[in-house]
Amino acid sequence: MFSQTKLTKWIPLLALCVLFVSFIAACSSNIEATETPGVEEPAKPSNSGGPGDAVNLTGNAQAGKQVYEANCLVCHGLDGKDDVANPGSADGTVPALNPIDPTIVSSDPKTYATNIDLFIQNGSTPEGTSPEKSMPAFGKTEALTQQQIADVIAYIISLNQ
Repeated sequence: MFSQTKLTKWIPLLALCVLFVSFIAACSSNIEATETPGVEEPAKPSNSGGPGDAVNLTGNAQAGKQVYEANCLVCHGLDGKDDVANPGSADGTVPALNPIDPTIVSSDPKTYATNIDLFIQNGSTPEGTSPEKSMPAFGKTEALTQQQIADVIAYIISLNQ
């Protein structure tokens, strides 16, 4: 067994170890609570819902242009470039799609498509007191097929290359 002298020598070392472990635990809880500097979360629609099946389909940009012109042009303008007025929204315009919000862009094609798909599937109401225009939920309402949505996604991505 340990003599009292040997045990007394280990108590300061044991106390130091407990203090060190407590310090590491406290620091790691602070790290988990902080955000990664320089990494901005992608823009998300105000309406809840996940991606649709369109993200698993191959879109055709030419077909998407036709669907865009029939359904999206009135709000987003020709080639997604126009500053279409949206009185009552926070910035007074409908968001441009060309160039698209940089937080939506991803080097991973599926993530990029999903970020766009969330808006088309679920719609979104812009921030502001009473925006005149809101993004319809083309997927949830089945106003567009999943293939048409995949085609529009391909077209929007092609505008931003």
